[in-house]
Amino acid sequence: MKYKVLIADHDSLTRSILTKCLEDFYEIIAADSSEMTLKRLHSQQIHLIILDVAMPQTDGFQVVEEIRSFSEVPIVVLTHKSSLEDQIKGYDLGVDDYIIKPCDGKLLLAKIKRLLFKAYDKKEVNHEFSFGQLVINKLARTVCIEQEWVSFRPKEFDLLVFLIENEGVALDRDQILDAVWGIDYFGDTRVVDTHIKKIRRKLGVYASYIHTIFGVGYKFDLV
Repeated sequence: MKYKVLIADHDSLTRSILTKCLEDFYEIIAADSSEMTLKRLHSQQIHLIILDVAMPQTDGFQVVEEIRSFSEVPIVVLTHKSSLEDQIKGYDLGVDDYIIKPCDGKLLLAKIKRLLFKAYDKKEVNHEFSFGQLVINKLARTVCIEQEWVSFRPKEFDLLVFLIENEGVALDRDQILDAVWGIDYFGDTRVVDTHIKKIRRKLGVYASYIHTIFGVGYKFDLV
């Protein structure tokens, strides 16, 4: 799975240059306004944002502040605003790196790689999955939704994790039964449907991430 990088810049030429620089390594999502930036963040999983704070209509620093009110996604500011005051303001608001245009493409790639490793690869070692404000920790066996702990029964938790670890893959009921209940389980496959129903109820607004694949089973997908 490629990390998704959101390029938020009102200048189409800048977006095109950055896309060509990064598209071989990451899945690129584009936004040309502050409003579109926030819309992209709310509609899909974004792993890192490259943001020009000199955005039309809404000041980019306000966008950073808005993002930090609901997400810890890494933010790289890439802008012509080079004053010390602007840089300090960016870091105070929670940006992860502040880069002055123009920037060497190799240096930008190195910075992005470091931030993605820090934000996600280390979390994988800790067995933590994060989708917006839905956070699942395998070691602690906890589910946190919008900063609230939600209680999951053991099989509910195991089933949710199994779906997440196979994100985007359509899993049939027999596969799920073998993985979660064990190959020696000889009960009704409808136990999967019952548990999915309970999981969806507990996930609330995130229930839509679990898709029913008619005639097959289920898959976890953010789209």
